[in-house]
Amino acid sequence: MYSIKRHIEPIAKRRAQNSKAIALTGPRQVGKSTLFKHIFNDVRQVTFDDDLLLAQATEDVGMFMLNNPPPLMIDEVQKCESIFNRLKIELDNTESYGNYYLTGSQKLQLIENISESLAGRISLLEMEGLSLREIYQVDYNQHFVPSEEYLRTREEKLKKFKGDIWEIIHRGSYPELYSNPEKEWVDFYQSYVKTYLERDVNKLIKAKNHLTFVKFMTAVAARTGQILNYSSISSEVGINEVTIKEWVSILEKSGLVYILKPYTPSVLSRAIKTPKLYFRDTGLCCYLTRWLTPETLKNGAMSGAMFETFVINEILKSYANEGLDYDFDVFFYNGKDKKKKKDNGEEIEIDGEIDLIIHENGILYPIEIKMTTKPQAIMASEFELLDGVPEKKRGMGAIICMTDRKLYLRENLVALPLFYL
Repeated sequence: MYSIKRHIEPIAKRRAQNSKAIALTGPRQVGKSTLFKHIFNDVRQVTFDDDLLLAQATEDVGMFMLNNPPPLMIDEVQKCESIFNRLKIELDNTESYGNYYLTGSQKLQLIENISESLAGRISLLEMEGLSLREIYQVDYNQHFVPSEEYLRTREEKLKKFKGDIWEIIHRGSYPELYSNPEKEWVDFYQSYVKTYLERDVNKLIKAKNHLTFVKFMTAVAARTGQILNYSSISSEVGINEVTIKEWVSILEKSGLVYILKPYTPSVLSRAIKTPKLYFRDTGLCCYLTRWLTPETLKNGAMSGAMFETFVINEILKSYANEGLDYDFDVFFYNGKDKKKKKDNGEEIEIDGEIDLIIHENGILYPIEIKMTTKPQAIMASEFELLDGVPEKKRGMGAIICMTDRKLYLRENLVALPLFYL
């Protein structure tokens, strides 16, 4: 069912008209094949979720391509690695556009295959779950950055959200939960986890039993928004640290978690170089950690981490929906570089943390994420750490919080409600 306008739709149409092939990656059930079927409805479609078709393509890729000439849509294309070299030959021998439409739920694996065989021959897009803009049908599709230009253009199409935002944080971002409002939350995520394990994970991790992997996923979900500590997860799950690292990598490849890299310029010599982990869907995270209602989540111990996870994901979606790669543009900072003077004049080191740093055109935009309805300038005191980074300027800082209006706290610091994302 295609009932919610996806912001990446015009980007995909334009890329297809100017590329020999186009690939769309993203987690299971975010609507990749639905989108392609909707906008390229006259293209023949095959899926490698069909074991028979996958076997045919794997055993004799040349015959498979002969029986399935372009234009062709291939779903879950990463399952057949041998097809990428064949696609390279096909694309090298044509000057026409719109030959192949590929989708894949293993993002990193798909990117690796494209980089090795199809670099420069294919346009790659990323699709995530529904954004707040898509849920509330906001006609605005520029990536978030707290610059004056962004704020000005964003205000032209503001739409305040109705209802409690915790209902959306808890429900998650999978399209089926919104196109079918009667769909039971527990039923959807219970089926999702079971299907995900059976279809994808078992083939990749070869876990001894499902319960062990579910326990692992629960341990990871409970740490969303935290520094990634493999040893801690290993101790809780009872599996060696090497295996934990492999399994986290598989969650990342499957688009279920995002690993946010630290910002570590040499001038910030005490920066912590360990990344942070965020679940990509707050609904799935709530299901795994057993926050079964929006009310218990809102008042529970994970509310702050879940709110931060939600905001980070909304910002990442704003990049992806514009067709942009954000991996080299977003960071966080954690370290002990900031110094504070005691009453006696002695300087001491204290922890400094910036939830998100957006790097754009040589400018660093620091962002703090707070659940508060009463933001204060002191909440952004760590932003001044960025003033010493050579060849970079510090741009407008933002505190994204539960306030109901935009509020300047300083000339270069603004508090923003969620509907500005």
